[in-house]
Amino acid sequence: MTKVQSTTEATVSVASEYPPGHTSLFKAMGADIFVNYGSRANLFKAIGPGILVACAAIGGSHLVWSTQAGALYGWSLISLILLANLFKYPFFLYGQRYTAATGESLLAGYKRQGIAYVYIFLGINILTGIINTAGVAMLSGTLFAGYGFDGSNIPAFTVGIMVICAAFILVGHYKLLDKAAKLIVVLFSVSTLFALGLAFSHGSVASPDFVGPSAWTWQAFPFLIMLLGWMPAPIDLSAWSSLWMFSREEETGHFATTRETSIDFYVGYIVAVVMAIAFVALGKLIMFGSGQELAMGGTAFSQQLVNLYSVNIGDWSKPLILTAAFSTMFSTTMTCVDGYPRSLAASCTLLNASFSRSFKKIFQLTIILSVLAACIIVLFFVSNLLQLLSFAAIVSFVTSPILAYINYKVMNGSNVPVEERPSLFLKVLSWAGLLFFLLMTIGFVYVEFIRV
Repeated sequence: MTKVQSTTEATVSVASEYPPGHTSLFKAMGADIFVNYGSRANLFKAIGPGILVACAAIGGSHLVWSTQAGALYGWSLISLILLANLFKYPFFLYGQRYTAATGESLLAGYKRQGIAYVYIFLGINILTGIINTAGVAMLSGTLFAGYGFDGSNIPAFTVGIMVICAAFILVGHYKLLDKAAKLIVVLFSVSTLFALGLAFSHGSVASPDFVGPSAWTWQAFPFLIMLLGWMPAPIDLSAWSSLWMFSREEETGHFATTRETSIDFYVGYIVAVVMAIAFVALGKLIMFGSGQELAMGGTAFSQQLVNLYSVNIGDWSKPLILTAAFSTMFSTTMTCVDGYPRSLAASCTLLNASFSRSFKKIFQLTIILSVLAACIIVLFFVSNLLQLLSFAAIVSFVTSPILAYINYKVMNGSNVPVEERPSLFLKVLSWAGLLFFLLMTIGFVYVEFIRV
């Protein structure tokens, strides 16, 4: 089977918001020679999917778990956070690189390895998608309540935010999502780094002789799993970035080369890692040793989060910081409202060929159903924010070994050009990551269900 046949028959149709065959045919036909690899304009056209992943990451994992890590354990967990980002890095990279190298979506690569892999992804995506969407939306609702509203209305705020995000995606499509994410990521990153610089200049609130609790105990293990589950993001987001590449092409008329895709990926991933460390530092400098813990219910959370910035910048900054934090979580929620249904719709079209020309309608339907299910969870099954975020992060982590292995298998498929397959370094790092995820998952099972 030729490369043209193998590429066009499997997927281009599942990645587009338009009828099959609309995107990436020039790449599938081997027309890479017409692409100006050195063009700065083309590079700017390729930038987007990686930034969206960063936007999704700078949400619960950063605002909540990274800040908690610094507030509870000081600097001790920075090494673990960096290790988790390192071990997840290959599997996120494979999502975009596979698509750039083959012209088809990562999920189509799942199908090449066996239809069972698509079913596995679909099952995990349904479970984690609804929970994670509800979690980040509830975090957004909590921040919105910080504007002076009654904390008892957070569930209603959460539902309203999800409905608004769904409307934005249904009306504005990828273009609106892409522009909003880039703007918000830049603004929030700059404000966070500015606040961090001021915090360092003031020094830590902890007394020099203060000794905090150890993070390396069995009692702390569940927190470590929650921290790593969304650090920097669940691995299923690698399928999102693959699909977003086609949407980016529809917007710009340019399908990213592997080189351009790598730049886009590294920009987004490095931003996510830097911001994770920044939030650990803010938690350590402002809360560690102060006797305070980050509240996870009502408006207290939003007030404490804003205080992480305003204690150094000044009270005048509180409205601006609250708006920046809320905007970040709102864009994260919008990213989830797009990403999970998009990958669900793509999976459905791969599982049933008769759906291949109805991707847009299926995508719109899954947005509505996913938001409806997330609203039901928030209104009837969740009593507080921490409960929902903890469960979502744990589920994301324990499913990591499965999706990571499939991504690795797909990237080493026979349809991937030899020069684009993982190098020896990436192969070793991939297997080390798989072992890390597996051992941590076994440790969690031991602590929760076996250890007395």
